[in-house]
Formats: sequence, C-alpha cells, structure tokens
Amino acid sequence: MYSIKKLITTDSELTRSLRAFTFDLLGCCQQVHQEMGPFLNEYMYQDALEILLIEKGIPHIKEYGFSVEFHNQKIPHRHIVDFFCKEKVFIECKAIEHNGPAQRQQLWNYMRLTNTPIGILYNFAPIIDEGERYYLDAKTKTMYVF
Repeated sequence: MYSIKKLITTDSELTRSLRAFTFDLLGCCQQVHQEMGPFLNEYMYQDALEILLIEKGIPHIKEYGFSVEFHNQKIPHRHIVDFFCKEKVFIECKAIEHNGPAQRQQLWNYMRLTNTPIGILYNFAPIIDEGERYYLDAKTKTMYVF
C-alpha cells in the first residue's frame, strides 16, 4: 500500500495547476450526482458521466483497457478503468457506502502500472458524494492527494 502525502505541503503551484486541470472533470462528476441522486447502480452514473463528457467536449475513453507486462511478456488479463480523460487522468467510478483502502488501491495500481499521473476516485452512491484526486510522481514513486 502507498503512503499518501498532501501535495499542497510539497508544491503549492503544482497543486493549483492540477486542480485547474481536473476542475471540469470533477464538476461533471458532481453534476451527475446532483442530477441523478444517490443510491443508483454504478453503471447508471458511468453512462450519465459519459453523456456529460461528450456534451462538454472533454476528450475521454470509456472503459479504457490496458495490459501489463511481466518479464517482458504481456500478461493476458486486461484491466479496465472506467474513464481515461484528457490523455492524463483516470476516473474510477464507485457506487458504494464509502470509499476505502481497496478502492483507492485499485485506482493507485492502475495509475502506477500505466504511469498515468492523475486519478480521480468518485463515489456517487452516498447522499454526500465523495471525490478524491490523486497525483502520482513517477520519479519519486510517491502518491499525493490534492
């Protein structure tokens, strides 16, 4: 499991930049939650989120699949992340009681295995939605929350 640091304490300018870069994505997630309401199936939220991403012209791939190599051989199992946006951001959608270590670890592993620098873990199911943003510094192998 990763140790998590707050990016604002390390690099406030990068924090501002990442928040600005993900502002529209987080806004789309919030709008879906506001309009659809809590307690629905995860796939309903994913479909609604894709509609908003298309409406707003935000580049994305839904159900982005990737494979991993081990000892220079491709492992046949493919991983699927809910959305790959703006060529830099994974969005992993959940519809559960609360985000926990297993959900975070899933997103962090996807980011680490693909060197994707930004991840959003968004839980639509609770009455008060849960959005978490992460930045992976591949050089230092450090995960930051921002």
